Amino acid sequence: MTDTDTTTTTAGPDWQAWQQSWDRQQEWYMPDREERFRTMLDMVEAFVGAEPRVLDLACGTGSITARLFARFPDATSTGVDLDPALLAIAEGTFAGDDRVTFVTADLKDPDWAARLPHRSYDAVLTATALHWLHSEPLAALYGQVAGLVRDGGVFMNADHMIDDTTPRINEAERALRHTRMDQANRDGALDWTEWWQLAAEDPVLAEPTARRFAIYGEHAAGDMPSIAWHTRQLLAQGFAEARPVWCSPSDTLLLALK
Repeated sequence: MTDTDTTTTTAGPDWQAWQQSWDRQQEWYMPDREERFRTMLDMVEAFVGAEPRVLDLACGTGSITARLFARFPDATSTGVDLDPALLAIAEGTFAGDDRVTFVTADLKDPDWAARLPHRSYDAVLTATALHWLHSEPLAALYGQVAGLVRDGGVFMNADHMIDDTTPRINEAERALRHTRMDQANRDGALDWTEWWQLAAEDPVLAEPTARRFAIYGEHAAGDMPSIAWHTRQLLAQGFAEARPVWCSPSDTLLLALK
Protein backbone atom coordinates (compact mmCIF):
# COMPACT_ATOMS: atom_id res chain seq x y z
CA MET A 1 0.00 0.00 0.00
CA THR A 2 1.40 3.44 -0.95
CA ASP A 3 1.20 6.68 0.99
CA THR A 4 -1.40 8.01 -1.42
CA ASP A 5 -3.60 5.01 -0.57
CA THR A 6 -3.38 5.74 3.16
CA THR A 7 -3.74 9.53 3.12
CA THR A 8 -6.77 10.06 0.88
CA THR A 9 -10.23 8.54 1.25
CA THR A 10 -13.58 9.21 -0.39
CA ALA A 11 -14.50 11.24 2.72
CA GLY A 12 -11.42 13.47 2.39
CA PRO A 13 -7.91 13.41 3.83
CA ASP A 14 -7.10 10.84 6.48
CA TRP A 15 -5.31 13.24 8.81
CA GLN A 16 -3.93 10.53 11.07
CA ALA A 17 -2.42 8.84 8.05
CA TRP A 18 -0.82 12.13 6.99
CA GLN A 19 0.58 12.49 10.52
CA GLN A 20 2.03 9.00 10.39
CA SER A 21 3.44 9.60 6.92
CA TRP A 22 5.12 12.79 8.16
CA ASP A 23 6.57 10.93 11.14
CA ARG A 24 8.01 8.20 8.91
CA GLN A 25 9.57 10.80 6.60
CA GLN A 26 11.13 12.63 9.55
CA GLU A 27 12.41 9.37 11.03
CA TRP A 28 14.20 8.70 7.75
CA TYR A 29 16.44 11.64 8.71
CA MET A 30 16.31 11.07 12.49
CA PRO A 31 15.84 7.42 13.51
CA ASP A 32 16.15 8.39 17.20
CA ARG A 33 13.42 11.04 16.95
CA GLU A 34 11.09 9.34 19.43
CA GLU A 35 13.83 9.04 22.04
CA ARG A 36 14.40 12.77 21.68
CA PHE A 37 10.69 13.48 22.23
CA ARG A 38 10.62 11.16 25.25
CA THR A 39 13.49 13.02 26.91
CA MET A 40 11.85 16.35 26.12
CA LEU A 41 8.66 15.30 27.90
CA ASP A 42 10.65 13.82 30.78
CA MET A 43 12.13 17.27 31.33
CA VAL A 44 8.71 18.93 31.06
CA GLU A 45 7.46 16.67 33.83
CA ALA A 46 10.56 17.23 35.95
CA PHE A 47 10.33 21.02 35.85
CA VAL A 48 6.65 21.96 35.40
CA GLY A 49 4.62 18.84 36.16
CA ALA A 50 1.99 16.81 34.33
CA GLU A 51 -0.52 19.58 33.48
CA PRO A 52 1.65 22.07 31.60
CA ARG A 53 0.64 24.96 29.40
CA VAL A 54 2.91 24.46 26.38
CA LEU A 55 3.83 26.57 23.38
CA ASP A 56 4.63 24.24 20.47
CA LEU A 57 6.93 26.56 18.53
CA ALA A 58 7.14 26.04 14.75
CA CYS A 59 4.73 23.17 15.40
CA GLY A 60 4.40 21.77 11.88
CA THR A 61 1.87 18.94 11.94
CA GLY A 62 1.70 19.05 15.75
CA SER A 63 4.18 16.23 16.41
CA ILE A 64 5.13 17.56 19.85
CA THR A 65 1.52 18.31 20.80
CA ALA A 66 0.43 14.78 19.87
CA ARG A 67 3.05 13.26 22.14
CA LEU A 68 2.35 15.81 24.85
CA PHE A 69 -1.34 14.86 25.01
CA ALA A 70 -0.61 11.14 24.85
CA ARG A 71 1.57 11.44 27.93
CA PHE A 72 -0.16 14.33 29.76
CA PRO A 73 -3.91 14.30 28.96
CA ASP A 74 -4.50 17.42 31.08
CA ALA A 75 -1.90 19.51 29.26
CA THR A 76 -2.83 22.40 26.95
CA SER A 77 -0.96 23.51 23.87
CA THR A 78 -0.65 26.45 21.52
CA GLY A 79 0.84 25.50 18.16
CA VAL A 80 2.33 28.30 16.08
CA ASP A 81 3.65 27.98 12.52
CA LEU A 82 3.54 29.70 9.14
CA ASP A 83 3.40 26.61 6.90
CA PRO A 84 -0.18 26.35 5.57
CA ALA A 85 0.11 22.70 4.52
CA LEU A 86 1.54 21.40 7.80
CA LEU A 87 -0.94 23.53 9.75
CA ALA A 88 -3.78 22.03 7.68
CA ILE A 89 -2.67 18.56 8.80
CA ALA A 90 -2.37 19.73 12.41
CA GLU A 91 -5.79 21.37 12.42
CA GLY A 92 -7.37 18.32 10.78
CA THR A 93 -5.73 15.95 13.24
CA PHE A 94 -6.79 17.87 16.35
CA ALA A 95 -10.20 19.05 15.12
CA GLY A 96 -12.59 19.28 18.08
CA ASP A 97 -9.84 19.04 20.73
CA ASP A 98 -10.21 22.17 22.85
CA ARG A 99 -6.86 21.54 24.55
CA VAL A 100 -5.02 22.96 21.56
CA THR A 101 -5.11 26.23 19.62
CA PHE A 102 -3.25 26.75 16.36
CA VAL A 103 -1.91 30.16 15.36
CA THR A 104 -0.56 31.22 11.97
CA ALA A 105 2.42 33.51 12.47
CA ASP A 106 5.86 34.24 11.05
CA LEU A 107 8.51 33.85 13.76
CA LYS A 108 10.61 36.48 11.99
CA ASP A 109 7.81 39.02 12.56
CA PRO A 110 8.69 41.04 15.70
CA ASP A 111 5.00 41.01 16.71
CA TRP A 112 4.29 37.30 16.24
CA ALA A 113 3.82 36.66 19.97
CA ALA A 114 0.93 39.13 20.11
CA ARG A 115 -1.15 36.52 18.25
CA LEU A 116 -0.82 33.97 21.06
CA PRO A 117 -3.77 33.30 23.39
CA HIS A 118 -1.54 33.44 26.50
CA ARG A 119 1.18 35.80 27.64
CA SER A 120 3.19 33.14 29.45
CA TYR A 121 3.85 29.40 29.22
CA ASP A 122 5.22 26.69 31.48
CA ALA A 123 7.23 25.26 28.61
CA VAL A 124 8.13 26.35 25.08
CA LEU A 125 9.12 23.35 22.94
CA THR A 126 10.44 23.09 19.41
CA ALA A 127 12.04 20.36 17.30
CA THR A 128 13.81 20.25 13.94
CA ALA A 129 12.64 23.72 13.00
CA LEU A 130 14.81 26.64 14.11
CA HIS A 131 17.69 25.70 11.79
CA TRP A 132 15.52 27.39 9.17
CA LEU A 133 16.51 30.73 10.72
CA HIS A 134 19.79 32.59 10.36
CA SER A 135 21.68 33.39 13.55
CA GLU A 136 20.57 37.01 13.92
CA PRO A 137 16.80 36.39 13.76
CA LEU A 138 17.26 33.26 15.87
CA ALA A 139 18.95 35.27 18.63
CA ALA A 140 16.08 37.77 18.48
CA LEU A 141 13.57 34.91 18.69
CA TYR A 142 15.33 33.57 21.78
CA GLY A 143 14.75 36.94 23.41
CA GLN A 144 11.04 36.76 22.64
CA VAL A 145 10.85 33.19 23.93
CA ALA A 146 12.54 34.24 27.17
CA GLY A 147 9.72 36.73 27.66
CA LEU A 148 7.09 34.00 27.23
CA VAL A 149 8.52 31.40 29.61
CA ARG A 150 7.41 31.89 33.22
CA ASP A 151 9.92 31.87 36.05
CA GLY A 152 10.78 28.24 36.73
CA GLY A 153 9.61 27.25 33.26
CA VAL A 154 11.67 25.77 30.46
CA PHE A 155 12.51 26.22 26.81
CA MET A 156 13.75 23.22 24.82
CA ASN A 157 15.12 23.19 21.30
CA ALA A 158 15.83 19.83 19.65
CA ASP A 159 17.72 20.38 16.43
CA HIS A 160 20.90 19.95 14.40
CA MET A 161 23.69 21.79 16.22
CA ILE A 162 27.00 21.47 14.42
CA ASP A 163 30.36 21.46 16.22
CA ASP A 164 32.79 22.86 13.67
CA THR A 165 35.77 21.88 15.86
CA THR A 166 35.29 18.16 15.06
CA PRO A 167 35.27 17.92 11.25
CA ARG A 168 36.49 14.31 11.04
CA ILE A 169 33.89 13.10 13.53
CA ASN A 170 31.21 15.09 11.71
CA GLU A 171 32.14 13.60 8.33
CA ALA A 172 32.28 10.01 9.58
CA GLU A 173 28.89 10.33 11.28
CA ARG A 174 27.37 11.97 8.22
CA ALA A 175 28.71 9.29 5.86
CA LEU A 176 27.27 6.43 7.93
CA ARG A 177 23.94 8.20 8.43
CA HIS A 178 23.55 8.87 4.70
CA THR A 179 24.50 5.29 3.80
CA ARG A 180 21.67 4.08 6.03
CA MET A 181 19.28 6.70 4.67
CA ASP A 182 20.04 5.67 1.09
CA GLN A 183 19.29 2.03 1.93
CA ALA A 184 16.04 2.98 3.67
CA ASN A 185 15.05 5.04 0.62
CA ARG A 186 15.69 2.05 -1.65
CA ASP A 187 13.49 0.02 0.71
CA GLY A 188 10.62 2.45 0.23
CA ALA A 189 11.09 5.24 2.80
CA LEU A 190 10.04 8.66 1.54
CA ASP A 191 12.49 11.54 1.62
CA TRP A 192 11.56 15.24 2.01
CA THR A 193 11.03 15.87 -1.71
CA GLU A 194 8.97 12.72 -2.27
CA TRP A 195 6.73 13.47 0.70
CA TRP A 196 5.98 16.98 -0.55
CA GLN A 197 5.25 15.62 -4.02
CA LEU A 198 2.53 13.45 -2.47
CA ALA A 199 1.12 16.45 -0.61
CA ALA A 200 1.06 18.48 -3.83
CA GLU A 201 -1.00 15.74 -5.51
CA ASP A 202 -3.59 15.53 -2.74
CA PRO A 203 -6.84 17.34 -3.68
CA VAL A 204 -7.10 19.04 -0.26
CA LEU A 205 -3.42 19.70 0.44
CA ALA A 206 -2.44 20.79 -3.07
CA GLU A 207 -3.42 24.44 -2.58
CA PRO A 208 -1.83 24.96 0.87
CA THR A 209 1.25 23.10 -0.38
CA ALA A 210 1.56 25.54 -3.28
CA ARG A 211 1.29 28.43 -0.81
CA ARG A 212 3.88 26.78 1.39
CA PHE A 213 6.42 26.64 -1.44
CA ALA A 214 5.66 30.24 -2.34
CA ILE A 215 6.61 31.20 1.23
CA TYR A 216 9.66 29.00 1.78
CA GLY A 217 10.88 27.68 -1.54
CA GLU A 218 12.31 24.16 -1.49
CA HIS A 219 13.99 24.62 1.90
CA ALA A 220 14.98 27.71 3.84
CA ALA A 221 18.72 28.39 4.00
CA GLY A 222 19.19 28.95 7.70
CA ASP A 223 22.13 28.39 10.03
CA MET A 224 23.16 25.52 12.28
CA PRO A 225 25.34 27.11 14.96
CA SER A 226 27.05 25.15 17.71
CA ILE A 227 25.67 24.12 21.08
CA ALA A 228 27.96 26.72 22.66
CA TRP A 229 26.42 29.47 20.51
CA HIS A 230 22.86 28.49 21.45
CA THR A 231 23.80 28.32 25.13
CA ARG A 232 25.44 31.76 25.10
CA GLN A 233 22.45 33.33 23.41
CA LEU A 234 19.93 31.81 25.81
CA LEU A 235 21.88 32.88 28.89
CA ALA A 236 22.29 36.37 27.45
CA GLN A 237 18.51 36.60 26.97
CA GLY A 238 17.80 35.96 30.64
CA PHE A 239 17.65 32.21 31.15
CA ALA A 240 19.31 31.12 34.39
CA GLU A 241 20.80 27.84 33.14
CA ALA A 242 21.18 26.15 29.76
CA ARG A 243 22.78 22.90 28.62
CA PRO A 244 22.13 19.79 26.53
CA VAL A 245 19.99 17.12 28.20
CA TRP A 246 20.17 14.64 25.30
CA CYS A 247 22.23 14.22 22.18
CA SER A 248 22.86 11.86 19.30
CA PRO A 249 25.83 12.03 16.93
CA SER A 250 23.94 14.59 14.81
CA ASP A 251 21.24 16.17 17.01
CA THR A 252 20.98 17.87 20.38
CA LEU A 253 18.16 18.63 22.82
CA LEU A 254 19.12 21.85 24.59
CA LEU A 255 17.21 22.89 27.74
CA ALA A 256 17.12 26.45 29.10
CA LEU A 257 15.64 27.09 32.56
CA LYS A 258 14.09 30.49 33.36
